Formats: sequence, C-alpha cells, structure tokens
Amino acid sequence: MARQVLHIEGAWHGDQPIPPATKTGPIVTSGGVSGMDPATNKVVEDIEGQAKWAFEHVRRILALAGGTTDDIAHMNVYVKAREARAAVNTEWVAMFPDEESRPTRHTIQYDALAGNMQLQLQFIAYVG
Repeated sequence: MARQVLHIEGAWHGDQPIPPATKTGPIVTSGGVSGMDPATNKVVEDIEGQAKWAFEHVRRILALAGGTTDDIAHMNVYVKAREARAAVNTEWVAMFPDEESRPTRHTIQYDALAGNMQLQLQFIAYVG
C-alpha cells in the first residue's frame, strides 16, 4: 500500500523533513497542525486566530485526502497553557456541532511548542 504525502499551502515544519499529513490506504494522519497563516508562513499572534487557522488546515488536509471532518476518528490537541482550551473548544464545537457525533479528543499541556505557537492539532482519520 503506497503512502501519499498530502501537501497543503504553507511552509510546514520549518526545515524538518516532515510532511503536514499522509494518507496510507484509507488512513489519514497528520503531523502537528498549527495556526499558521499560509500567506505569511507565520503563526498568527492571538490564540483565537491560531485555533481558527489550525482547524481550517485540518479541513484542507481532509479535503485533499478526499474526506471531510466527519472522517476524523481521534484528535490530540497540544496547548502551551490551559487557557488555550476555550479557543480550541469554540472551534471544536463549530467543527463538530452534534455532540453525539464527535471524535475522541485528548488535550495535552505541552510547553515546548515553538515560538509564539499556543496550540497544535494532530489527528487520525479514516477516509473510506
């Protein structure tokens, strides 16, 4: 089964040899998806903007893979500080409004996020 790298607009992972996401068969996995503005290749300053962009990038990755956010099975959310959860939850509920049809999620406080990055998403999806 061949692995396909999924490239979305933006300079992902700096100079590290890591793609934004891959699709292997029906499984789509992401690397760390940040709140980067693809027009500037910089993480936006405010936490709400970072959450908005990160969730938008998830949508873009899944569209490229031939799926939608309904295909997400699990998402990890890395936050620098617990206060970021409010912005994440706003975008989470917007992406998954039906509380009976949400993927599992684990939020991890991780203070080693680079620069002014306040959050990062990582997901697994099944695009059948």
